[in-house]
Amino acid sequence: MSTSETPSSQETLARLEATIATRRDADPATSYVAKLHAKGLGKIAQKLGEEATETIIAALSEDEKALTGEAADLIFHLMVLLGARNVPFGAVLAELDRREGVSGIEEKAARPQD
Repeated sequence: MSTSETPSSQETLARLEATIATRRDADPATSYVAKLHAKGLGKIAQKLGEEATETIIAALSEDEKALTGEAADLIFHLMVLLGARNVPFGAVLAELDRREGVSGIEEKAARPQD
């Protein structure tokens, strides 16, 4: 595949999101996504936390390939969680677009206080 034929990151994420949605109601014996969903939102959130921890460990102590793999696992599990809550990944991208060009300090300060 030439560079001009390489799918964009957004296309990759859209395909992944569609695959996750399709597999959500599959047989848990044959689909990891269905297996996670069968165990409930708490298990999906737990897996996301585990993957976040593994990503941190890889960032601190392993090579670039390990970090890349763990980051992919983290994004995958985030997308499973978002799908379980019916939050489209496009909403996350739209939020990132909204924040573009705004200082992180300013953006955080503008959030409602609890």
